[in-house]
Parts: sequence; C-alpha cells; structure tokens
Amino acid sequence: MKTITAIESQKSKRGRVNLFLDGAFAFSISTSVAATIGLQEGQKLSSTEIEKLKNTELFHRSLNSALRFLSPRPRSEAEIRTRLRRHGYDVDIIQQVIDKLKEQKLVDDTAFAQFWRENRENFKPRSRRLIEVELRQKGVDAETIAEVTDMVDDEIGAYKAAQRKAISLTGLDYLSFRKRLGTFLRQRGFPYELINMTIERVWQEQGNIQPDLQSCGTERGF
Repeated sequence: MKTITAIESQKSKRGRVNLFLDGAFAFSISTSVAATIGLQEGQKLSSTEIEKLKNTELFHRSLNSALRFLSPRPRSEAEIRTRLRRHGYDVDIIQQVIDKLKEQKLVDDTAFAQFWRENRENFKPRSRRLIEVELRQKGVDAETIAEVTDMVDDEIGAYKAAQRKAISLTGLDYLSFRKRLGTFLRQRGFPYELINMTIERVWQEQGNIQPDLQSCGTERGF
C-alpha cells in the first residue's frame, strides 16, 4: 500500500494536479478525475487501485482528445480510431472511448454518412460515385454507403454544381466556357454524357445560343 502524501496543482497546466505517493512524485492526473474518485491526502492506495487510477486518467485524456476531434464536425468511427492511435493510445483504451461515444450517440457511421452526403449535395455537389469513394476513405462500410447514397441524383448534382461555377465563367466564349466547366464537372466525378448535357443546359439558360460544334472546330469534348 502507498499513501497519498500530497496533491499539488500544476502551475504550467490548469486543470491538472501532481500526485505524490510516500513523499515522491508519482504521476499527474486531471482535477476532474481526482475529484470524481475523491482522492485525499493520507488516503492509502493498493497497487491495483493505483493502476486503475492511471487507466481512468488515460481514458479521460483519450476521451477528451476524441471530443476535441469531433468538435468541428461529425467523424466516422474509423477516423476517430486513427486519430487516437496517432496520439499513442492503445487498442483497449480506444475501444473504451468508442463505446462511450456510441453510448452518448456521438459516433454513428450511418448518421455520419448522411451528414457527409447532405453536406456534399448542399455545398459541394459531386457524383454519387465520388461521394462513395470519399466515404470509403473515411472507413464507412459498404452496406452503409450503399444505403445512404442510394437516392443521390447525379443529374441534379451536376446541374447545381454547374450553376454555381457558371457564375465565374460569365462572358466567356462558348469553347472556353465548355472547356472550363467540363473540366470542373469531371473533377467532381460526373460522367461524360451528363457533363455534355449539363454544359449545354447552363449555357442556354444564360441566354446564349447553342453554337454548331462543327463550325466551332471542336467535337463534343473538353
């Protein structure tokens, strides 16, 4: 058994305390963990209790790291696991954190995939195929991806993307307009025939007359 001989607040880091056992510095823990467990000077701790205390502190540190990672936007389970591994946490601690986050409904790959799809559709439209690729890169399983992207409409997505991009292309001649918009839509993952149809639609909606491609000296390409 070891005795807690001092609990001193750290000067360099707020919210943390140094724990002294039998007169010697042992390790530091967060004030929240110390308060939750109810640590007091004079308290005796067995080797098992000390190890449990260290694990509790490690869990809270990794949980806080995950919560900070989640703060800007939702994340997939795989993203969180990768992030925590990079921070040096072991498999057992990471699993405890994932379980806790799922319990609090902060990690849900289906909800994450829906968020990702809606974000793309509303702000950066791209093809269903490209959204699927992105979700696979985020570690979402194939079944969830198929379920979430089933209703993605490439025709609507290509049109929305083209409308926004066309604003910056106003005043260009047809061939320049076609080349730049076609390249943009191709980078968003849309298929060739849909790109052709979308370019012609947006060009005409701007009040332009569709030129004869042969007279322009070009084929239906970009």
